Amino acid sequence: MNLEKLIELHPRVYHMAERGTWDSIRTRGLMSTTAVLDHLEVEGVNRSRFESEHRDQKMDVRAGHSSNIVLRDQKPMPEARLAQALTDGTTPKEWYELINDKVFFWVEEERLHRLLGARDYRHLEHDVLTLDSKALIPAYAEKIWLCHMNSGNTWPIPHRRGADVFRRIADYPVKPSGKPVKTVVELVVDYAVPNIADYVLEVRRMKGSNVLDVIG
Repeated sequence: MNLEKLIELHPRVYHMAERGTWDSIRTRGLMSTTAVLDHLEVEGVNRSRFESEHRDQKMDVRAGHSSNIVLRDQKPMPEARLAQALTDGTTPKEWYELINDKVFFWVEEERLHRLLGARDYRHLEHDVLTLDSKALIPAYAEKIWLCHMNSGNTWPIPHRRGADVFRRIADYPVKPSGKPVKTVVELVVDYAVPNIADYVLEVRRMKGSNVLDVIG
């Protein structure tokens, strides 16, 4: 896909974060699970439960410590269902590690609202970041992947997937018109976006699809 066409089709991208985390994100950057564990110097067996196994609930990396960072749950991706979905020889452990090394953005606000309204999240408040694609995408183009599906969800059907669902921008298949063969669902960045605040246009405190406040 052409970089300019991607920006034209998706001038904004969105990230749903835990309530109250915007100040930390603005200071530390937006980090993947792997980046968080590196930042907090978590190693060994203790690390694998965050990075290589299914997180069925939110997890504190350093509970009770001032440096603690909370990792989001991965409820829609239980190991048994993930094993049904993986078709290229990738194991659930490898998939968790692949996913946990990336930062995820929705390219359509409709997908964001779908997640905000999901059963496990609709009664919770979130800090929702809206980012300027024209600034973010060129700056991180070499670290960006595009995906045609919700790679972290196996409900209601464990749709088939493998590591090749992630394609670099230039390798994402397009029609003669330049539009994608399969609609882009996720924009994914390797490891972290340390200067995320440079690209944020707005931060909304949301509960479901309701905007409670504009906090940034």
